[in-house]
Amino acid sequence: MSTEHPFDALTPDTVIDAIESTGRLSDLRIFALNSYENRVYQVGIEGEAPLIVKFYRPGRWSDASILEEHAFSRELLDAELPVIAPLVDDNGQTLLDFAGFRFTLFPRIGGHVPELDQPEQLLSLGRILGRMHAIGASRAFSARPRVDIESYAQASFELIEQHFIPAELKTSYVTLCESLLGRLRELYRPEQLTLIRSHGDLHPGNILCRDGALCLVDLDDCRSAPAMQDIWMLLSGERPERMAQLTEIVDGYEEFHDFPASELPLIEPLRTLRLMHYAAWLAARWHDPAFPKYFPWFNTPRYWSEHVLELREQLAALDEEPLRLYR
Repeated sequence: MSTEHPFDALTPDTVIDAIESTGRLSDLRIFALNSYENRVYQVGIEGEAPLIVKFYRPGRWSDASILEEHAFSRELLDAELPVIAPLVDDNGQTLLDFAGFRFTLFPRIGGHVPELDQPEQLLSLGRILGRMHAIGASRAFSARPRVDIESYAQASFELIEQHFIPAELKTSYVTLCESLLGRLRELYRPEQLTLIRSHGDLHPGNILCRDGALCLVDLDDCRSAPAMQDIWMLLSGERPERMAQLTEIVDGYEEFHDFPASELPLIEPLRTLRLMHYAAWLAARWHDPAFPKYFPWFNTPRYWSEHVLELREQLAALDEEPLRLYR
């Protein structure tokens, strides 16, 4: 693999020059935020509040895909949903370009990761999701990908099997993944599902809590997916705990949109897709020096042994009884 990475040329001076190309004057304070797929910075602005600037990873998304993400974010914001949407410049543009890098500016919003074991926050989150999915279901994406087996599981398996899995684990990994792929094709058929415009990556780290109010951030992975894609990652703990959390979410959700109870059997297939995809995402980015620095536990013998064990447990989870709503 190449030793070069796409952000080699993104120096602090380039970040400042990009900001100032928009007509703003930076006070030269730059603070790198915890983002690895893209590069994201908080940049001080003379006489104004700091801004967040996101530099998109070259080659990942087309302009059309990014602009569709932006349009979805702005549509949600215009409907008064609590989301962080891109700023629009005087020419009506949200996607800007400087020195070969595409970038976008966002307002800086403070907050912390919420405690999702609190019923009132789950109820509030359910209301937000119900409103978001009502809008997301109103029309389809045209340039964004969908959550599917081919890109999330099949391609992930092939990358890891060919380039990363240690030789002593290869036979068990291949056999296990073939079983997982077979079960996934039985349980998850996107062509038979109602796919909506979803956030796509709604784990607790992409939710901010400020003064008790929740806000959704980072729609960089928004995709066409079943609504359950935005719900399952919010559930944690043992089955009774997950049932209690789900009940609170559903109560809020149904104030604005019909809850897709028929999709509850998709929770474990969607979890399986994410587990496989996440490992392959790290593998595909391993040439970027940010990844070995911030994910030093990846690509070690221990990691791969634990990954195989996790996938084996997930294969068993695919046969467990799905969560149910009791009403």
